[in-house]
Amino acid sequence: MSNTEKNPAEVLCESEQGAGVQLLTPREVPLGGPRAMNVRRTLPQRSRSLIGGWCFVDHYGPETTRMHVPPHPHTGLQTVSWLFAGDIEHRDSVGSLATVRPGELNLMTAGRGISHSEVSPAEPTLLHGAQLWVALPNAHRDTAPAFENYVPTPFEHQGATVSVFIGELAGVSSPARVFTPLLGAQLDVPAGTSITLTLDARFEHGALVDAGDVTIANVETPEDHLAYLAPGLTELTITATTDARLLLLGGEPLGEAIVMWWNFIGRSHDEIVMFRAQWQADVIEAGNPSGRFGTVANFDGHPLPAPELPTIRLKPRL
Repeated sequence: MSNTEKNPAEVLCESEQGAGVQLLTPREVPLGGPRAMNVRRTLPQRSRSLIGGWCFVDHYGPETTRMHVPPHPHTGLQTVSWLFAGDIEHRDSVGSLATVRPGELNLMTAGRGISHSEVSPAEPTLLHGAQLWVALPNAHRDTAPAFENYVPTPFEHQGATVSVFIGELAGVSSPARVFTPLLGAQLDVPAGTSITLTLDARFEHGALVDAGDVTIANVETPEDHLAYLAPGLTELTITATTDARLLLLGGEPLGEAIVMWWNFIGRSHDEIVMFRAQWQADVIEAGNPSGRFGTVANFDGHPLPAPELPTIRLKPRL
């Protein structure tokens, strides 16, 4: 999914470590103009920018609407599309054509540069899910762009249903290719159930509550909020008063500062300026269809122009 904010903020992200549970409150962000679908964004924000390599969490629906995001670029990241309801057609510049469906992982590696579109059926339908980004480490951020689909098999754990789409949890692992140690899983916890998960102590974690009344590590966590847990935990207890659904994200602290603006992740102001200029010249002005971002074939419409850059130089905020 594109970040279609008209004035996207420059974000300099740096891994942080702290103690206890930190509740991250979502902010509403409209995507797509006057009839926008609102998303609830919990990463990045001022108090925390990264959870492992996870750098962007948008949570949307359930809403009867239509998603129509024209071709747009990405650099230096992976997009993780995860639906609870609905379906979205994905096209990208490496030739992928896939349908994002509930319970299926669509993982797109932007690497040095890719473009893609996301369009739901012509008739409005119920859409509900999360769009997540993972920052690539410096050693792999110029890797070749790629796309893969993986359908995890849900399994029972202490009365809950778990689907591991990235990394490993409760002895079950995903083959999805990532470039730093990560975890991504959906947890469906019935009312009156308490589960205890064994965690990798190297990881920091975030639990996004999609639905239900739950406590995470004895902290009540409202719907749409993200509970952050610092590295060092070896166990996590989640208790549901009502039927609940969560996404559990985790990873080793990235240990690198990144500059994120619009749909680009780089390491400096000059890189972001270069990525934007190449997108505008090669794609929007059709100067080089085979350039860094390639071309999304058979899309009926025009690609998404980049917003204007801020009038001040993008500077690291350490």
